[in-house]
Amino acid sequence: MTLTQEGLEAEIKAKIIEIAAQSGDDASGLEPHEIIPATGLIDSTGLLDLLAWYEKTYDIPLSQEELTIDNLGSLTRMAEFVLRRKGLL
Repeated sequence: MTLTQEGLEAEIKAKIIEIAAQSGDDASGLEPHEIIPATGLIDSTGLLDLLAWYEKTYDIPLSQEELTIDNLGSLTRMAEFVLRRKGLL
C-alpha cells in the first residue's frame, strides 16, 4: 500500500478496473477527477464492493455521513479522504 496521492489513486483505479471487468466493462480510461457513479462503469453492487474493499484495504470504517460524492466520488477524492483520515493531508 502506497500512501501518496498518486499511489492511492492507482490502487483504487486498479480495483475499479477489476470490478468493471466482471461486468464486461473497461474502466482503464477512468480519469482521476471523473465522478465514478456517473461514468456507469460499475453498478450499485460494484460500488458496494468498492466501498467494502476501500474500508478494509485502508482500515477506514465509513459512517453513513461520510458516504458522499465530496468524500468518495472520484479517484482524487477517495485518495484525499484516505490521506485526511490517516492524518497525512
